[in-house]
Amino acid sequence: MTDRLNKVKKLISSHQDFPKPGILFRDIFPVLRDSEVFNLLIELLCEHVEKLTPKVEVIVGLESRGFLFGPIMAQRLKVAFVPVRKAGKLPGECCSVEYSLEYGKDKFEVQKEAIKPGQCVLIVDDLLATGGTMKAAVELMGKVSAEVAECLVVIELTDLKGRDKVDKLLHSLIQY
Repeated sequence: MTDRLNKVKKLISSHQDFPKPGILFRDIFPVLRDSEVFNLLIELLCEHVEKLTPKVEVIVGLESRGFLFGPIMAQRLKVAFVPVRKAGKLPGECCSVEYSLEYGKDKFEVQKEAIKPGQCVLIVDDLLATGGTMKAAVELMGKVSAEVAECLVVIELTDLKGRDKVDKLLHSLIQY
């Protein structure tokens, strides 16, 4: 695992002062441009999920980068994929939760019929920073009566202590 993870880490680039001064942006897109390394990343994520009990029945991907990993993981694990999107992006009846951002509020939604009560879900995203979106996703899963097995991210920015806001098990492959 260490060799594969090191190949992934090697391709994650950093951009100082993006998107605004004082922020060091960790860019995962170079990993996606290398099909071999992207495949290694998906393997690592799936191998982690396969070890979880109870067995995960649904991969929940957060807008928007959770959409890059979630459908591929779900297909390989032979489980459902369900997107969590910003308000107004999903048709039909939706459950929603409002959450705070450093500059205001936003809202996440999931289609009501997408997850059955009691289903075991894994929430996936590319990055955990301050934890606001992951916390909101966990709350949203509670509203649809899903059981959250774990929250899984590729990158965790540990200095921002986002993990402290998430009241479910959280695993990150890479920490900065």
